[in-house]
Amino acid sequence: MRKHAGPVQPKKHLGQHFLKDTSIAERIAGSVSTPPEQTLLEIGPGTGALTRPLLETGRTSIEVVEIDRESVSYLNTQDWVHANRIVIHEGDMLKWGPGDWERVATGQPFAIVGNFPYNISSQIMFRALDLGERIVELTGMFQKEVAERICALPGNKSYGILSVLMQAHFDCTYLFTVAETAFDPPPKVKSGVIRCLRKPSGQIPASPTPAQLSRVVKAAFNQRRKTLRNALRSAGYDISAVPTETLGLRAEALSVTEFQELARLVS
Repeated sequence: MRKHAGPVQPKKHLGQHFLKDTSIAERIAGSVSTPPEQTLLEIGPGTGALTRPLLETGRTSIEVVEIDRESVSYLNTQDWVHANRIVIHEGDMLKWGPGDWERVATGQPFAIVGNFPYNISSQIMFRALDLGERIVELTGMFQKEVAERICALPGNKSYGILSVLMQAHFDCTYLFTVAETAFDPPPKVKSGVIRCLRKPSGQIPASPTPAQLSRVVKAAFNQRRKTLRNALRSAGYDISAVPTETLGLRAEALSVTEFQELARLVS
């Protein structure tokens, strides 16, 4: 017997928690700041709880990617999906290659939105970073702890790898918290909605490269209790050009700009 009253049975292995609070869905949709004609890629639309409010804001180009076949089948039966020419990509976006991403927005820049599955939320962030300037905005709901981590500032215990790498390329804002009761089935944790807007190209330095910055940040935070001197040395970096006062700090003390300078010095 189905324990879920909705048209699609939530699957635990996919981390599905269907948003049932329409006011929250409308609030997320209203938080997307890119122009209405900008293509949106919604990750994990489920039964369309967020897709419909996105349409109501005047969006003219929405694509969705959904791994759950039952959800895809349900969406394909809905007149409103066909009437609005919503493009449905069935499959696992984490397994997409360059050609798959080129299909989205026909190779043009786009925004990512969604009530993101908690079990892949960090991986979604790293995919967005890999896509570079293709991603102009990322707005949606995460586990509250992850949302806070992305937006955390130096000195905060939540500040870490995702904080630095995302904030190096995006202006990230924590918008609001969502209670467990907004979902069916309810998760065991609260959720947080954030908006990340791509920084103008002039605000993103050409050096270090994203790959260089990523390696240094990961080396620093993977041993976050150690000073940068010890963390970077153990990762094999030549730290001779780094100021002594910087080497005496721990990773959580450095701002994004300071991490960029550090990566330039050791790369």
